[in-house]
Amino acid sequence: MCGIVGYIGKADAAKVLINGLRRLEYRGYDSAGVAILDDGRVLVSKAPGKVAKLSERAHADWPPELFKRAGTGIAHTRWATHGPPTEVNAHPHLDRSGDIALVHNGIIENYRSIRARLEGKGHHFYSETDTEVLAHLIGDCDKGDLFQAVCDALHQVEGTFGIAVLSAREPGKIITARRGSPIVIGVGDDETIIASDASAIVAHTQRVIYLDDNDIAIVTADSVDIRDLHNIPVTRDIAELGLDSSAAEKGGYEHFMLKEIYEQPESLSNAIRGRLDHDLGSSVLAGMGTSPRDLAEIGRVVIV
Repeated sequence: MCGIVGYIGKADAAKVLINGLRRLEYRGYDSAGVAILDDGRVLVSKAPGKVAKLSERAHADWPPELFKRAGTGIAHTRWATHGPPTEVNAHPHLDRSGDIALVHNGIIENYRSIRARLEGKGHHFYSETDTEVLAHLIGDCDKGDLFQAVCDALHQVEGTFGIAVLSAREPGKIITARRGSPIVIGVGDDETIIASDASAIVAHTQRVIYLDDNDIAIVTADSVDIRDLHNIPVTRDIAELGLDSSAAEKGGYEHFMLKEIYEQPESLSNAIRGRLDHDLGSSVLAGMGTSPRDLAEIGRVVIV
């Protein structure tokens, strides 16, 4: 299960992000990465393997003073779906210009057709991931307003997503959105934390906002502006977690097994969200490479 952490505030962003990823390690992953904003640049550090490897790589890539001054960033732990667990396939991914960075949970079902269209416009891709395609699509839509670029891009994608996006051209904000993949926003004192799970937030604040499907938020250090994908403002309540770090990791349950048992309905809903076409009454199983005739001849399905 992939994990997202984003931070904007006065603390050392890279340190906050890497510590947040450590809180998400229980979810399983095979690579990790972090992107920070510094002096008009997006700097990225990635590594296959555990968060400890990412921490080593980031400290090798960046000098200590950079850790202290960079206050905005996003990070990710990846469980491979498109492409093997390599450094090049790890998130964050950049757009064509290198000014926009994206982390993404979920599956973009129509990424192949979008990739082909962008390649026709001269885009070059380094990874095999659907996430890099989405990053390039956002960059292609960007006309000087990152929020609108993300909206325009998400209107073109089919599937599920929980995302956090930053741009060197708009350093005071992070854009986050969700459809079928959870996003929670922690509201602190002159800092805001974004995550796919509250366990990455509780060390900073107990006050959180849970986004609903098709919500998109403009996040700054001292504000959260939530709208829908048609740019209509929406209101989401601030909730109090009332949990310490250990309890948050377990979702308030006594242990992880109990948490996983009671999360099964939500997990099943997330698994099929974006894969059912309610208008046509059919399923969307992109990436299987199986024709309707082949599917009709399948006698049984074994789930392991």
